[in-house]
Amino acid sequence: MTESATRASRPATGQLANTDRPRVIYVMGAGRSGSTILGVTLGNTENVFYAGELDAWLPRSGEPQVSGPERDRFWQQVRSDVEGAEELYGHASQRAIERSMALFRVREWPSRRRLRKPYRRTSERLYRAVARAAGTPVIVDTSHYPLRARELQRIDGIDLYLIYLMRDPQSVVASFNRKDVAQYSKATLTTNVYLWLTSALAVSTFWRQPADRRLFVRYERFLADPAGVTGEIVGLAGVKAPAPDFTSLRIGLPFQGNRLIHSEVIELDSTPPARRPARSRLTSLMQAPWLLVARWLRPAAGSDPSREASDADRS
Repeated sequence: MTESATRASRPATGQLANTDRPRVIYVMGAGRSGSTILGVTLGNTENVFYAGELDAWLPRSGEPQVSGPERDRFWQQVRSDVEGAEELYGHASQRAIERSMALFRVREWPSRRRLRKPYRRTSERLYRAVARAAGTPVIVDTSHYPLRARELQRIDGIDLYLIYLMRDPQSVVASFNRKDVAQYSKATLTTNVYLWLTSALAVSTFWRQPADRRLFVRYERFLADPAGVTGEIVGLAGVKAPAPDFTSLRIGLPFQGNRLIHSEVIELDSTPPARRPARSRLTSLMQAPWLLVARWLRPAAGSDPSREASDADRS
């Protein structure tokens, strides 16, 4: 594994050297909210490894989304180190346990109960294997599903640090509406229903997490102050390190993510877009309750309450 590929996976020292009890920074929230770029940024912090979207590990049977010599070797090492995972390979666990709609698939409730114990056991083994392969116990998982976060909250063998990432819903809807990128699209109503359910589950999961192991982050705040927000997030997991070079962020070896992971190096562009997305009245109406709730989520990244409220008003 070369320095150019994984600046984030340098072996930790001192207190951080224990990889038998991983510290998992889990980024939760809706898709298209900026979790991949946040994960890449965190992974460029010393002693932090960005693993990508590990919810895809079982459906993909441990095979990473993007192939390459170093990435393949890394995940092959992880795969060989996770004992008994083969029995869960496939989409069954993700569909029955992690997806938000699993709560409404009554026919799959028996499978949900049956799979929970082996799912949690395998998840714990996976995080340990990633920590050993990366040489650091601090792992960033940007799977973003709130129900996955709930399962992780019940695993005794990891230390979970929960990040609730929220982006302006108008921007999220506009992103799902786009048809000019190589990602699936959704209609405005469908996206709003998805956002509403995700917000409901994310808020309840956030409040279940101990206050000293959770942080609410607005994507717009992260772009405005990447060094400050990055420092707050990794600080939860006990990492004290200089801010990375935001003009040269190395992707590393994430298992899965959006199209950014096809690159090797990217720059964090914090310049506001020339044009804001067209505002949807439906989105404003449906997401208003969760924007209001978001004002009261604590702790939140940033220390200026008046600015935080202003950010919510603009959303």
